[in-house]
Amino acid sequence: MTLGLGIATVVGGFLFPFAIRMMWDKFVELYGAIGGWLCAAFIVGTVWAINHGMPTPLIHQTGAWIDMAWAAGIGLIVATIVKGGKFSKAVPNIAYALIGGTIAGFVLSLVM
Repeated sequence: MTLGLGIATVVGGFLFPFAIRMMWDKFVELYGAIGGWLCAAFIVGTVWAINHGMPTPLIHQTGAWIDMAWAAGIGLIVATIVKGGKFSKAVPNIAYALIGGTIAGFVLSLVM
């Protein structure tokens, strides 16, 4: 991977949690649950298209497969800690996400 592709990949990984952090709460505050659904569609869809769907995407994948959810999860945890939050409060949610992801992967393995 060249230096340029590496920088583009880091920027693409940063873009998703940054967009979530900057817009999601405001949309939910203004529009309630509908704002959350709008963000789920527009932020996730737009950032996915920028990172993966363009002819020259930002994310350059070499062999490892990383889901955008990892970038969002890690980015939002880091942002919370930087803003003074406690990592220990996130541990139960991380554990539940790992358990849910494992169950979902197992279920998918049954039908694929």
